[in-house]
Amino acid sequence: MAQTAALVQTLKKQLKAQGKTYIDVAAALDLSEASVKRLFSEQNFTLQRLEVIAELAGLELTGLFRLMAKEQQRLTRLTREQEQEIASDLELLLVAVSVINGFSYADIVTHYELDEHQCIRKLAQLDRLKIIELQPNNRVKLLVDPNFSWLPNGPIQQFFQAKVEQDFFRSRFDKQHEKLIVLNGVLTPEANLAMQKKMERIAEEFNSQIRDDAPLPMEQKHGNTMVLAIRQWQYSLFKNYRKS
Repeated sequence: MAQTAALVQTLKKQLKAQGKTYIDVAAALDLSEASVKRLFSEQNFTLQRLEVIAELAGLELTGLFRLMAKEQQRLTRLTREQEQEIASDLELLLVAVSVINGFSYADIVTHYELDEHQCIRKLAQLDRLKIIELQPNNRVKLLVDPNFSWLPNGPIQQFFQAKVEQDFFRSRFDKQHEKLIVLNGVLTPEANLAMQKKMERIAEEFNSQIRDDAPLPMEQKHGNTMVLAIRQWQYSLFKNYRKS
């Protein structure tokens, strides 16, 4: 699944570099634009279609695979020690999350109460951790993979669960930019696993949208958080009524 996602992301990046859109792909495959969007969303390509799209992006399949392999050399996760170092320093965590989300040095000092020297020190620390490469004039080159994620139950995830969870849900979710959907139902383990796979694809689409919006000025964007969760769970009070 991870390999397929990485291949599709590489293909989308090359199509964008060539100025090709879903409409162009639809014409090449003799499909509707909606069908093409569904193919990319579900990441379900035949080898023949993949070859056609790669050619549209100016690549042979072997070239596409080489590009994917090169991109996969980037950091997909930190070690627990690296995450612990970041989680124990709130300013470092702020700068780390910011650069991973596309903030430049100028964006950080403009949007947050960090003076220039503080920001540079934190960027230098991230450079030492190999998360970024701090270049001349404080330019930031991100060294993490587009599908980078924090360690499951790692220091960063634990920090956000402890500090942010209650604040995040302190809302009615009734504004235009908010939405909360809570569903409850009985599923087989196989259906639960299928839903997890779909959630992974939604997460990949979220990351893809972030990359698509990356060239836009920071003033046109706002921080967004999306929570996707599913588990075999029942409200603790209900458990008291269960037969043993």
